Amino acid sequence: MPHLPASTPSSADRVLRARARLRRQVIETAILGFLWCCAAISILTTVGIVAVLLFESAKFFEKVSVVEFMTGTQWTPLLAPQHFGIWPLLCGTGIVALGSALIAVPIGLGTATYLSEYASPAVRQSVKPLLELLAGIPSVVYGYVAIVFVSPLIRAMIPTANVFNAANACLVVAVMILPTVVSLSEDVLRAVPRSLREAAYALGATKYDVTARVVVPAAFSGILASILLAISRAIGETMAVTMAAGATPKMTLNPLESIQTMTAYIVQVSLGDTPSGTLEYYSIFAVGLALFASTMTMNLLAQWILVRTREVYE
Repeated sequence: MPHLPASTPSSADRVLRARARLRRQVIETAILGFLWCCAAISILTTVGIVAVLLFESAKFFEKVSVVEFMTGTQWTPLLAPQHFGIWPLLCGTGIVALGSALIAVPIGLGTATYLSEYASPAVRQSVKPLLELLAGIPSVVYGYVAIVFVSPLIRAMIPTANVFNAANACLVVAVMILPTVVSLSEDVLRAVPRSLREAAYALGATKYDVTARVVVPAAFSGILASILLAISRAIGETMAVTMAAGATPKMTLNPLESIQTMTAYIVQVSLGDTPSGTLEYYSIFAVGLALFASTMTMNLLAQWILVRTREVYE
């Protein structure tokens, strides 16, 4: 049988293939450009926020000493005589963040450990979505609950407590950050390889030993990162803290007294009663810059700990 020469593509086929390649290149270039624009918008938004904070804060520090702002222990920008020491606001923010963490972290880790190691699939699939629903409730609702329910409950147990107090804010913020601790911690616990559990069981370890001495230490980096991220959210919480903690900037460790956080002060001045361009107006940008530095430090610390303590499994 004679050998037949391979058929060569016609000019029309070559034109169609060239058009198809050109079309794919155009589509891929358009998709790449769209993705690049999305990334650029995210970066430019962050840069713009930082630039605005720095620019407006510079006007504040032209009239107020940086040393006074960083070391002062009185914060009365809306009263005479004016004082601009940031420490009362930092103290109030720290009380709410640490107090809510002391409540949410043990409960969250216990819940995450139960869901990961002890709960049945049916319980896990029903409980975890219910916990994550807490993250979808608006913060103003938490603030309202704090005023009408939590605060009267605290005052019924401790009559000397103020109507607006730090304990009130700590309780509601703890509920708000609880889904973050539970969800992230449960994910990292379940990410621990099953081979580690089976090896421990093979050595005669009990369920508790496997959980406490194998699984939790192996997921320690992720658990710690989830805690720091939850604290970062507590630092940046606004409406619930504004409604629950009050508006009295003071340096105190008493959770039954009224305090003011950095976010609450920004809300107070941003209501519109302070004229634009005044020193009081520019003070919200200085406080915002301090708040941004605090949350960024917490996030960087979480990333550093995650990198330094991350477990790598094969």
